[in-house]
Amino acid sequence: MKEQLNALRERALAELADLEQPKELEEFRVRLLGKKGEVTALLRGMGALPAEDRPAMGQLINQLRNELENALDAKEQEITSRLKEQRLLAERLDVTLPGKAADEGGLHPLNIVLADLIDIFQSMGFDVVDGPEVETEHYCFEALNVPKDHPARDMQDTFYLAENLLLRTQTSAAQIRTMEQRKPPIRMICPGRVFRADEVDATHSPVFHQVEGLVVDKGITMCDLKGVLEQFAHEIYGSDTKVRFRPSFFPFTEPSVEVDVSCSACGGKGCRVCKGNGWIEILGAGMVHPRVLAGCGIDPEVYSGFAFGIGLDRLTTTRYKISDIRLLFENDKRFLDQF
Repeated sequence: MKEQLNALRERALAELADLEQPKELEEFRVRLLGKKGEVTALLRGMGALPAEDRPAMGQLINQLRNELENALDAKEQEITSRLKEQRLLAERLDVTLPGKAADEGGLHPLNIVLADLIDIFQSMGFDVVDGPEVETEHYCFEALNVPKDHPARDMQDTFYLAENLLLRTQTSAAQIRTMEQRKPPIRMICPGRVFRADEVDATHSPVFHQVEGLVVDKGITMCDLKGVLEQFAHEIYGSDTKVRFRPSFFPFTEPSVEVDVSCSACGGKGCRVCKGNGWIEILGAGMVHPRVLAGCGIDPEVYSGFAFGIGLDRLTTTRYKISDIRLLFENDKRFLDQF
């Protein structure tokens, strides 16, 4: 049996020296030292030996087991170290190489124009307020001096969610809430989404954006409104832009005007963008109706004010010469990459 042990030792150590993979090591361990391995079989075969030879032989077998286990551990460390070195070499990174530029996103054109618009009005002392998109008829119509028989209250134009509950058709509702909560002087704008039952085409959408503005104080006149809006138009379109005011009608302002700017595409000469007349309408405005002030608890004999409503989508399309409003909502990457 001693000769058998020596032969097994020499064969096992020689075989172990040639192993290169962790899987081969495990197979070797099971084959020699496992429950059915060769060394275990030698221990079980000791019963055939004379009783006086068993202790010495058992000691020799245990020495062989320990020797093989130590050799296995050493070989495992060697293989692990070698494989780690190979992996590090394969995964080596040259930190001196220039990096690959990551794709960067950008602001949506609507957000670009909105940010500029907010900066312009904040520089003139306006606060930015917000209001709910789901409104009541009171804030969306009645408080704005829109009677119940007004066409705008027809369900063909307004999205009603329930009786007396609707998606706001204009951010002017936030002006009413502001006048109810604050005492003059008031100077605010309210940007946000509004909703109307329009068919989708190149110039209309059921969801669009407005920026309403309001100033209420003692001695506010039409001249103040004109100065603020001219300054705004020049900041957005450039100092060479011409601005004109045309008489109009809105239930919540009196007098009322619509504001046009000279077409940036043709310089006022007339083109397809401005439909040949050289002007593009950008907003409606006027002096706040005394009934609106009184309904919010503000004495119209003491205070006056002006209000304006800017179509952010129209402002964006005219500023960037975008021919179709649907491009602002379709998330076409080719379009957005331009901004």
